[in-house]
Amino acid sequence: MKTLIQKIHVEEQYSFACRRYRTPDFETNWHKHEECELILITEGHGTAMIGDFVGEYKTGDIYFIASDIPHSFRKRHNKMIGDAIVAHFKTDVFGISFFALPEIKNMNVFLNKSDAIQLNNRLKKEIAAALGEMETATGFQRINLLLQSLQKMSTSTSYTKLTQDFSSPDNNINPAIEKIIEYSFKHYLEPVTLQQVAEIADMSIPTFCRFFKKNIKKTYFNFLQDLRISHACKLLTNTNKPVMDCCYESGYNSWAHFSKQFKQVKQITPSQYRREFVDKSKQ
Repeated sequence: MKTLIQKIHVEEQYSFACRRYRTPDFETNWHKHEECELILITEGHGTAMIGDFVGEYKTGDIYFIASDIPHSFRKRHNKMIGDAIVAHFKTDVFGISFFALPEIKNMNVFLNKSDAIQLNNRLKKEIAAALGEMETATGFQRINLLLQSLQKMSTSTSYTKLTQDFSSPDNNINPAIEKIIEYSFKHYLEPVTLQQVAEIADMSIPTFCRFFKKNIKKTYFNFLQDLRISHACKLLTNTNKPVMDCCYESGYNSWAHFSKQFKQVKQITPSQYRREFVDKSKQ
């Protein structure tokens, strides 16, 4: 998959960028950049695509995305407001010598992994507060907030790993991938064939399959499965619809097939997923 390379603008008085992106600036195509990204979703919900991960994002979620991992955040509805505070910084933002110091070895190792994570629990609250301050902070306070955030993330286990050792094969732009993603988001609740998506990419079916697997690290139908299961999770947690209805409204026409794929992706059954969500909401 040839990916849009985004150039991050950093104002000359700063060593890294931290700013709010609000609709329409919140909306970006599938892209990557050499900077690491720390993003707090402050408004909106939808589907997060990060490397080979596909899942729901919502207000309050925080993600750390390592350098050069392609990603995009797509709102559930076009008219919805998307808003996020985002810090972008290079792995050597404070100098190679600084990150070579033994006292911050954990931080250096953390920044140089090709991983993406979603923060949880107390860590999530602490980093959200830091990003809220970082957006308007200046001088040493701004640097201190980023360093504290990196130190907390690099020494914590309070996160969910979304991707691990992800590598993107090239740096060129190919509009075919955006067409495929756009088509998939519009039609994933309908029957979709390889012939349809291969024609959109202007490729033969075998070429398309190799192209997609090489870059997304999964087959197209596994990607489609992730979109559908992600939608089912939203229905299970945001509505009181019967689980069977959630199955059919997520693009499946077989309960057995849905149940099997849901458990493959989430490691639990749809009913267990709903119960766990309700229990967490009561805490």
